[in-house]
Amino acid sequence: MQQLADSALDLRADFPIFERAGRPLVYLDSAATAQKPRSVLLALEEQLARRNANVHRGVYPLAQEADRAYEAARERIAAFTGAEVRGTIFTKNATEALNLVAYAYGRTNLRPGDAVLITELEHHANIVPWQQACAATGATLRHLSVDAAGELSLDELDRELARGDVRVVAFAHVSNVLGTINPVTEICRRVRAAGAVSVIDGAQAVPQLPVDVAAIGADFYAWTGHKAVGPTGIGVLHGRTALLEQMPPFLTGGDMIAMVTLAESTWNELPFKFEAGTPPIAEAVALGAAVDYLAGVGMENLRAHELALTSRLLAGLASVPGLTIHGPAGADGRGALASFTIDGIHPHDIAELLGRVEICIRAGHHCAQPLMSCLGIGASARASLGLYNDVSDVDALVDGLERARGVFGL
Repeated sequence: MQQLADSALDLRADFPIFERAGRPLVYLDSAATAQKPRSVLLALEEQLARRNANVHRGVYPLAQEADRAYEAARERIAAFTGAEVRGTIFTKNATEALNLVAYAYGRTNLRPGDAVLITELEHHANIVPWQQACAATGATLRHLSVDAAGELSLDELDRELARGDVRVVAFAHVSNVLGTINPVTEICRRVRAAGAVSVIDGAQAVPQLPVDVAAIGADFYAWTGHKAVGPTGIGVLHGRTALLEQMPPFLTGGDMIAMVTLAESTWNELPFKFEAGTPPIAEAVALGAAVDYLAGVGMENLRAHELALTSRLLAGLASVPGLTIHGPAGADGRGALASFTIDGIHPHDIAELLGRVEICIRAGHHCAQPLMSCLGIGASARASLGLYNDVSDVDALVDGLERARGVFGL
């Protein structure tokens, strides 16, 4: 792993997918899923090939090795995000983590007359579970609006909190469409002062920003492994232990129990109360290797690298005639992505034409249909950067967009 001067990273050799035969791969869809470094792939193979046993069940040496690897991964993941180990729960993705909170906390604590506050920036995973929780409890769902710059208003938040009925505020750390970096620490401070609970979707933040859950002050913070150079099938919920201890389980069955009779059951201690059945063992171990890799790169270094590339991306996109960039104007206020539309070309056509030359971007509503409606568009194209990208990828995208305009006679 070689690090270059001027905040540039040269990491592509660590990622086997870039060794594919044929035209060089220009991968600009890391917001959907990140590519995996060799160390993560080896950790996954090692766990399955040489340390495969179920956890929390066996007393034989192989099972104890699996136990140690699984729990060591939890400890490193908690340390990487500044979270409590007991409050670090493995799920299958960020969506499940948010559903856990909406079900186990929301349906237990919300009442008619209460309100849940979300934002127009949210991914469906931080909207639909709260719709269901409100429908089940009689609570009201309200939202904060996004302004023309793609940002939220703290003044509007204060007005909503001043109404006195808000019990939960759920919001993204980084928007998966606009890239907006929300002031999460300040939002959490105001939410707690109002006596409400904060729930953060950190799926886009953990892969690209230094995140300290304790410093942020979040009551619940969810993220997913596959966007953070880890494997699919593993997500993380960091929860305040005092709240988690009061909540009922989300899923029930094996391993999350302390005692079961034919009449009743009691629950295991944290975090195991929320990890029913055989957990994603190998995936957790591989996610431990992923955070080790990110820590080795250094999240400050990673952010500086992606910030420089995002600045180049925004400048390059702005040079394309008829192209509109959605979201904050500058790179400082956004994550490493840009959503855009081009007059006269549907986003799906943009993505398809780029795909013909192995330039990979996302097109569609990005699981954020309310935000699309707010922007007045049905879909957008999205280019998102990872730590393995370099200036040649950005330049290839801009050149590809110019060629796409030519195809359409623009």
